[in-house]
Amino acid sequence: MAEKRSAGLLLYRTAPTGVEVLIGHMGGPFWSRRDDAAWSIPKGEYGPEETPRAAALREFEEELGLPAPEGTPVPLGESRQANGKVVTVWAVEADLDLSGVVPGTFTMEWPRGSGVQQEFPELDRVAWLAPEDAAPKLVAGQRVFLDRLAAHLQESGRS
Repeated sequence: MAEKRSAGLLLYRTAPTGVEVLIGHMGGPFWSRRDDAAWSIPKGEYGPEETPRAAALREFEEELGLPAPEGTPVPLGESRQANGKVVTVWAVEADLDLSGVVPGTFTMEWPRGSGVQQEFPELDRVAWLAPEDAAPKLVAGQRVFLDRLAAHLQESGRS
């Protein structure tokens, strides 16, 4: 079986209080009562017919309902999550007005075993957070991207 792969964009901006990153709380019943380790970088799976960069742009729009902002992508590399999925992320410096976010949805049987299909948002909320506030909220396998973004900003003299 082929390895599952996801790609995403980690937006960042400079606010009066410092750098902020855009992350989203995962939607659906499994995540509804969780906060720590229940947020994600906007991302999604892709197959062999699509490049990771194209998938990151597509998934950003699918998850947030807005086109990915223009900007110079900074490759943050890959990370293997606990479930074995390999995630590839690019950072893009951009501001995004969150009032226009209209998250995509997915359908699943809920409650399990009921035979009832329900629709849930892929992300039920999004927020700009300082990296130190975002870290405990992100799923563990994605926290490395915050460290890589910090290293990039430090190398470019912007931290």
